[in-house]
Amino acid sequence: MKIRILYINNDGAGFADHLTIDSGTTVRAFFDERCKGRAPDYLIRVNRQPVASDYVLVEGDRITITPTKIEGAICRS
Repeated sequence: MKIRILYINNDGAGFADHLTIDSGTTVRAFFDERCKGRAPDYLIRVNRQPVASDYVLVEGDRITITPTKIEGAICRS
């Protein structure tokens, strides 16, 4: 069975798109598939709330993936 979600990618130029994925997909599996080869240094929210990696996405969820540090940004204390 498939479900439809809204994916908002805030990495780089960023984009939003409705996707159809397999039901039972966890946030971890979704991240691993969409962000292959990237360090897991991202803030992931579902419906504007932080979630655990084992959260199972459901029909109508809105998932946002945002890097915690913008490349090239200078950290100041």
